[in-house]
Amino acid sequence: MCNKWFKSKRGLNRHRKTHTGDNMYTCNECGKCFSYQSGLNQHTNTGIHRSKYKCTECGKCCESRCNLAVHMRSHSGEKPFECTVCNKRFTRSGNLIKHSKIHSGEKPYKCSLCDKSFITSSSLKSHVRTHTGAKPYSCRHCSERFTWRRQLKVHLLESHNEGTWFTCHICQKKFSLSDSLKIHIRRHEGVKPYVCCECPKRFCTSGALKRHQLVHSDVRRFTFGFWRYRI
Repeated sequence: MCNKWFKSKRGLNRHRKTHTGDNMYTCNECGKCFSYQSGLNQHTNTGIHRSKYKCTECGKCCESRCNLAVHMRSHSGEKPFECTVCNKRFTRSGNLIKHSKIHSGEKPYKCSLCDKSFITSSSLKSHVRTHTGAKPYSCRHCSERFTWRRQLKVHLLESHNEGTWFTCHICQKKFSLSDSLKIHIRRHEGVKPYVCCECPKRFCTSGALKRHQLVHSDVRRFTFGFWRYRI
C-alpha cells in the first residue's frame, strides 16, 4: 500500500491494519483508534482523559501544559509561525516545516496505486484509504464508520450532540468544524488570502483558487456535476 519497510512480520501486520481498518480498537473517550488492545490499554492507562490539562472550550484533555497551550490556539486563532516565502501562518512549528516543502516542490511519498505524490507520510496514509476503502474510525454510539477522524468528529456532533459547536460572533451561525467557521468569517470580513499567480483575482479558500486556475491552464475540463467551465 505504501512501500514502508519493517524489521519484523509482526510490525508489518500491525502497520497493515492502518490501511485496512481491520480489528481497530477505539477509545470511548476521544475516538482515537489503535491496531492492538495493548495500544488502547496504554493510551487509557496514562490517565490522559483525567488530566488536569483540560481545554475549557471543548473539553479535550492534553498531556502537558505545553500541549494544552498549542491546542488553545485552535480556538483563539493564534498562528505564531509564519512562512517566509508566502507569509502563510501556522499554529505549530511542525506544520510550518511541512508547508515549506511545498515551495521546494519536494513530494517524496509516492502512492503505489496511482501516480500521486505527497509531502508527508501521513498525507499518503490518508490518501491510500481512498483506494482501500478503509474506515478505521468508528462511532461509539452507533454502527457508523468513517475514513477520516474529522468525519467522525462531525458525526458525533451532528448526530449525537457530542462535542462543541463553533459559533460565528457576527451572525451566530454554528459550524461543526473550526476551519469552516474561519472560512465563514472571512466572507463576512471580505478577507481573500489566496491570490491567483496569473491574474489579480483573490479567493477565500484554496479550493476556490484551484478551481479558478483551471481557466488559465491548457487543459479544459468538462463536468456534468457540481462544477461547470466554459470554453
